[in-house]
Amino acid sequence: MGSGLRGRHLLSMEDLSREEILEILDMASELKREQHVRRPHRILPGRTLALIFEKPSLRTRVTFEVAMRQLGGDTVYLTQQDIGLGVRETVADVARNLSRWIDGIAARVFAHRTVEALAQAAEVPVINALSDREHPCQALADLLTIREKLGTFQGAVVAWVGDGNNVCHSLLLGAAKVGLSLHVATPEGYEPDQAILEAARQHAARTGARLLLTHQPEEAVRGAQVVYTDVWTSMGQEAEQEKRRRAFAGFQVNQALLAHSPEALVMHCLPAHRGEEITGEVLDGPRSVVLDQAENRLHAQKALLALVLGG
Repeated sequence: MGSGLRGRHLLSMEDLSREEILEILDMASELKREQHVRRPHRILPGRTLALIFEKPSLRTRVTFEVAMRQLGGDTVYLTQQDIGLGVRETVADVARNLSRWIDGIAARVFAHRTVEALAQAAEVPVINALSDREHPCQALADLLTIREKLGTFQGAVVAWVGDGNNVCHSLLLGAAKVGLSLHVATPEGYEPDQAILEAARQHAARTGARLLLTHQPEEAVRGAQVVYTDVWTSMGQEAEQEKRRRAFAGFQVNQALLAHSPEALVMHCLPAHRGEEITGEVLDGPRSVVLDQAENRLHAQKALLALVLGG
């Protein structure tokens, strides 16, 4: 493991260069091939990853736990009830204590400032397993899936339809860095963060990726090889649910919208609300690659852990 990622934090896709993203994807592809032929890869024997989860999870928890075990390591799962992060103990004290016992921290939190505080105090690598600002692990799995299905990033177009949320933020940055064009369609007032959008535009200027921001889903989808959506109301936004449902009317990924790009694949990071942001017919249909995308959370995170904790 001669990677420059050894011992590094991953809080944002901005923490990774284009070359490092491709290194993770290449290793993920190799580990996936090995796993599918039942070839063991015990890269992290004796290593332990702490999982700090303020939010419940299916994909993130299972894939991190399985990844560490397949790599020969182990995990310790800690909920907010277990440790009272920022309440019973300060975030910094939790990070300093964990640093004496474990080899890395993956944190799924509400506020991005929490994962930043963990990284500032920890003496071990901290991985953002989701915050309100970014979801870099999801973006790595998404890029792996897109490359598998399309064969290349160059000349490909992904349409994001829905909220300019944390997943959108990480995908914007990652796509721009690897030269993947991204069309983002959101209702007015739900656009991606302006600072992230500007950073993505700067990366795109160097790689040739084309970024389009629109309020018309049809415009975003036209010419896209992939159509991607996410829930309209994320955890922590429940009070806005009715307001968001009204604002996002017309942004559902359904057969009528997909008619503007008849061959496009469909992605969703899950969990999905059938009948809201996507119809069950589309989610479960032949163009959906959501389960491949979910599987790739395992392989992308396994590669990331091997490169960050290995050596």
